[in-house]
Amino acid sequence: MSLLIISILLCLPLSAFSQSSPTGLLVSCGSSEEQTVGSLKYIPDNDFISVGNTTSLKGTDLLPVLSTLRYFPDQFARKSCYVFSVIKGGKYLVRTTYYYGGFDGGIEPPVFDQIIEGTKWSIVNTTEDYANGLSSYYEIIVAATGKNLSVCLARNENTTSHPFISALELELLEGPVYNSTKFTKYALSTVARTTFGDDSSNIISFPDDQFNRLWQPYKDQNPVVNSHFNVTSSDFWNIPPVKAFASAITTSRGKSLQIKWPPVSLPSSRYYIALYFQDCRTPSPFSWRVFSVSINGNDFYKDVNATTKGVTVTGSEWPLSGQTEITLTPHNDTLVGPIINAAEIFQILPLGGRTHTRDVISMESLANNLKNPPSDWIGDPCLPYENSWTGVTCSKDKLARVITLNLTSVGLSGSLSESVAKLTSLQNLWLGGNKLSGSIPEMNTLKDLRTLHLENNQFKGSIPRSLFLLKKLNEIFLQNNKLDGKIPEGVQNRRGLNIKVSPENDPSDSV
Repeated sequence: MSLLIISILLCLPLSAFSQSSPTGLLVSCGSSEEQTVGSLKYIPDNDFISVGNTTSLKGTDLLPVLSTLRYFPDQFARKSCYVFSVIKGGKYLVRTTYYYGGFDGGIEPPVFDQIIEGTKWSIVNTTEDYANGLSSYYEIIVAATGKNLSVCLARNENTTSHPFISALELELLEGPVYNSTKFTKYALSTVARTTFGDDSSNIISFPDDQFNRLWQPYKDQNPVVNSHFNVTSSDFWNIPPVKAFASAITTSRGKSLQIKWPPVSLPSSRYYIALYFQDCRTPSPFSWRVFSVSINGNDFYKDVNATTKGVTVTGSEWPLSGQTEITLTPHNDTLVGPIINAAEIFQILPLGGRTHTRDVISMESLANNLKNPPSDWIGDPCLPYENSWTGVTCSKDKLARVITLNLTSVGLSGSLSESVAKLTSLQNLWLGGNKLSGSIPEMNTLKDLRTLHLENNQFKGSIPRSLFLLKKLNEIFLQNNKLDGKIPEGVQNRRGLNIKVSPENDPSDSV
């Protein structure tokens, strides 16, 4: 069963950045020095990624953070990843920003995929925004399953040039924010985050929003009112900013309020919806409004009581498709019409699974012991399956396991880490035709190993005798190395075993 992943863009005017420094990590991609926008500080990205090329864009009207980018010209890399140190189990808002600027000499931005951990997040297509002079950003809320969090870009069948990125931001969402979502199974991909009634182009962000979320203004034909009483953010689920309640849309007494929001057609999926309400009048015994909420004709919440203190209502898994219409129907004895101040909607994105932690650690150790591993050997080694590391094939179990490692004749140097013995589901290990040196580690734990190809390298030391005790191993190629000693007597006669060694390691070879 395939999932249609939403790819709605959140467009961002080139000047729409906050003027204070948030507490999260702000990264300017492709920059070699700190970038400042007002008092926002973006740091260079070279501590978080080791692949790709950087370039600067022409144009004096660009914000500094959009004037550089990193792009990834390696057509054979299955993905190119940023990796950040995070708090295991922490909820993070991740935002990626893109501004094309014709860096590749073309006139239209390339289309490509973005991946969060082992899950395909969305397709990046910034063509329309770029044509309108806008940058584009995407957001997702995800829980970290380990001490590192990877954000990757990858080519797809529509990529005509090189994937690229302008900026990347992480913000830890502390406390109960969006806590009705099972982040062990799902992520939340932002569709819209809106304040109603403001007809300006102002975006609410940090410091007004402590988590540096971006709230876009929205105004339709409904009447607009301004609030006469400040709310307290901590009184609301998800802790929206006080400024989100500065204005609202409403209608007259006895009438229902209808809003077509978000103003785009949604693919059939499940969504997390949060709606925020406040009676805008000065506090008094009569400052309340009671109404019911329906979405596309289906009851969402009955008898909401919006006072001057405010209230939030949410739906954690709401099915939607196409254009969405929200209707607020007043209670019979309410003296004023219904009202709405702000709203958020996220597509619920099932996570693409996990790779066994032992295999992740082992593969990272393997990569660290190689002097020139493939450029995509970073991030999750198995997931998504179509973007696994070069030469790596994995099982499709609940926890993915590495079952084949094939890097034959790719110019590897360095050593073979002892951590290979912890890849306990490994069936095929093919590293022949490289320049690997050092000793061959013990692999007695690899009970499922069928084939071992380490020929034509520079391995030294003795041949591990434990190799010949692996009952499923039927092919061992070790010839043309610098190994000492001979294989045990009678091994070559073992039924079903194809073994090749250099003459000096063959016990049947006469001296």
